Amino acid sequence: MPGALTTHYARALADAVFAPHSDLKPEDAIAELRAAEDLLLGSKELERALLSPAVPKSRKITIVSKLAEQLGMHRIIRNFLLVIVTHRRTKELARIRQDFEIVVDERRGWIPAEIASARELDREQRQEIERILGTRLGKFIRAHYKVDPWLLGGVRARVASKEYDGTIRGRLENMRQRLAHNL
Repeated sequence: MPGALTTHYARALADAVFAPHSDLKPEDAIAELRAAEDLLLGSKELERALLSPAVPKSRKITIVSKLAEQLGMHRIIRNFLLVIVTHRRTKELARIRQDFEIVVDERRGWIPAEIASARELDREQRQEIERILGTRLGKFIRAHYKVDPWLLGGVRARVASKEYDGTIRGRLENMRQRLAHNL
C-alpha cells in the first residue's frame, strides 16, 4: 500500500501546485522537493531526528520550518513538508517526489518511456525516436534511455503497458515463433 499512499500525497501536492491561485510553477516545485529530499534525507543525523519517535513532533516541525525558511522554499512546499513530517511520512519523501514528478508529467500531457538500445544513441537518434513515439501516441515523451548490449542491435521502447520492439533479438524471436507456429 505504500505506492497508493505516496501517490495520494503526490496528487495532493499537484492539486495545490496546479490550483488557479498558485504562484508556484511545477518545475520549481520539483526542484524544491529535490532540494528538500537531498537535505532531509542526505544527513543521517537530521533523518534520524525526523524519523525518531523520541523527538517531539513540535521539534520536528520547528526544524523543518527553519530549514525551509533558510532555503527560501515556497510556502506550498514548506507546508507540504510539514504535513509529511506531521504524518510521519518523511521516510517516503523520495517516493512521493518521484510520484509527484509523474503526476506533473501526466497533467502536462507527457508520458514516460523506457528506451533501450544496444549502444548509446546520439541526440538526433533520440529526438527521432521521441518524435515517432510522440506522434504515434499523441503525447509528449519523457524518455529514459539505457544501453542493453543483450539486444544485439536496434531499439526497444516501453511506453505505459505497450512495448515497441525494433531490436534484432526481437525480430529473431518473432521469426522463431512464426516458424514454430507453421510447423
